[in-house]
Amino acid sequence: MDSLQHSPRSVPLPSTIARPVEHELVVKRSRFLTLLHPVESVAEAESVIARVRKEHWDARHHCTALVVGTHADQQRSSDDGEPSGTAGIPMLEVLRHRHVTDLVAVVTRYFGGVLLGAGGLVRAYSNAVSETLDLAPVLRRAIMVEVTVDVPHAEAGRIGNILHEWCQTHGAVLEGADYAAVATFRLLVPPGHLAELDADVASASSGAISPALGDSRVVDVPA
Repeated sequence: MDSLQHSPRSVPLPSTIARPVEHELVVKRSRFLTLLHPVESVAEAESVIARVRKEHWDARHHCTALVVGTHADQQRSSDDGEPSGTAGIPMLEVLRHRHVTDLVAVVTRYFGGVLLGAGGLVRAYSNAVSETLDLAPVLRRAIMVEVTVDVPHAEAGRIGNILHEWCQTHGAVLEGADYAAVATFRLLVPPGHLAELDADVASASSGAISPALGDSRVVDVPA
């Protein structure tokens, strides 16, 4: 079996959110309406922003921050008319601090007639995003390796049960099985457990069966 060389970075991957979440924060009569929306690209994020602008056309500000990419490679923010550095960057800093990616934050502000000052605006926009993230269902991301295990049909039930139990105790995923000339079980396995899987399968089959490595890919799992 080919040994895995494309191991993940030592730093954990940023997490993301499972679905859009909205939240309202009121500060001195100003309303801060926050939308967090999962996205897969900057273009998709811009589409979400455009939709919010259209929906809340009468609001004074639509401040934004977005982080996109498996390793949070693309980051953008906008103060949208608020004093420079009081909205978009504080929002983006929350996303960075919370180590999330592939989402856009849009905070729509309806002015309440009371000036908040630069410090007040920074706190309000930061808190708006932070409180909304607290409400969001988070998905942890991990790099997993695609593995297939070919098993004779006569052994499929026994080995299948062993693989199912093995995945439950090793943070792996048994995606399913295909039945043709042999039964082929499809797994997603953390790179650090590949050698253990190889040894355990060999032990269960008296050395007759060896897992085969495929590509690695990013997988979202509930946090």
